[in-house]
Amino acid sequence: MSVQAIAWSPSGAVHIIDQRALPEAQIERDLESGEAVADAIRTLQVRGAPLIGIAAAMGLVAGTRELRGAPRDAFLARIDQVARLLGATRPTAVNLRWALARMVRAAAQTPETWGASAIWERLQAEATAIWEEDRAMCRRIGEAGLPLVPTGTKVLTHCNAGALATGGIGTALAPIYLAHDAGRQVDVFVDETRPVLQGARLTAWELWRAGIPCTVIADGAAGSLMRQARVDLVIVGADRIAANGDFANKIGTYSLAVLARHHGVPFYCAAPSSTIDAALADGDGIPIEERGPDELKTFAGRAVAPPAVTALNPAFDITPARYVTGFLTDRGLEHPPFTDGVRP
Repeated sequence: MSVQAIAWSPSGAVHIIDQRALPEAQIERDLESGEAVADAIRTLQVRGAPLIGIAAAMGLVAGTRELRGAPRDAFLARIDQVARLLGATRPTAVNLRWALARMVRAAAQTPETWGASAIWERLQAEATAIWEEDRAMCRRIGEAGLPLVPTGTKVLTHCNAGALATGGIGTALAPIYLAHDAGRQVDVFVDETRPVLQGARLTAWELWRAGIPCTVIADGAAGSLMRQARVDLVIVGADRIAANGDFANKIGTYSLAVLARHHGVPFYCAAPSSTIDAALADGDGIPIEERGPDELKTFAGRAVAPPAVTALNPAFDITPARYVTGFLTDRGLEHPPFTDGVRP
């Protein structure tokens, strides 16, 4: 794998690549506290639904490290405090709350005789397990999607759902990485993904490092390429999948799905099973994060819209299940309804 987005530092801090600086510079940071991890998630230093979950789990460890000598009750109270802080950072990706609930449950289920130090070690082991499980899940997603990518395939993807968004080789990019490793010729059209350019800045950077041919396109060019029969397959990621198969992903995904259906292009969503929120009947229940207007009204530090105008900046949209050819998960190629997924 060419990129590792997160790791434990030798000191026990959370080691990340600050994704805001890419592709101009690869800046790596050690996050020493829960507050620092929360800020990293909120400000998109760390992004991508699976990676947010991993970072939050690790952040809970970092945020309780200094209290290893505290009484058990005080330590458990601090766990709840840091979990609330991390859980409030971003509303759409279900992996965030899934990982934190798993961590809090792991601490609460420890024997009452355990002190803070033993509970903290249990938390560190659980966060590491979440990370390692995600790495394995990415591999299985790639294996599920590999038959869809014979040599010569031209794939279109949106946003970044690769190694920079997960603990492993990615979700939407996983079949592409495995196809490349198998010696298959794969060409990737990369939507730039306005307004933060996760495609142009991050996906293209990843693929370039891996030696996989890719072409950055404006978001508005995707339909024209499909009309010219230059796209064989669309694969995107997801931040939350409802029980009926409606899913949230980066803004612009819904438009791609409609275009793909119109042009007869297969459209797949790739995500770990932890992204399935079986408690939600459909996509209407998925909260959509609204980000600040300056992401739209400025570019590279310069104004691109009059300061006085308003801007609408939803970070995600909902794609109805009827537009999805299939879901690539760690359980294989699946189709809704999903009666199993995120555990309480």
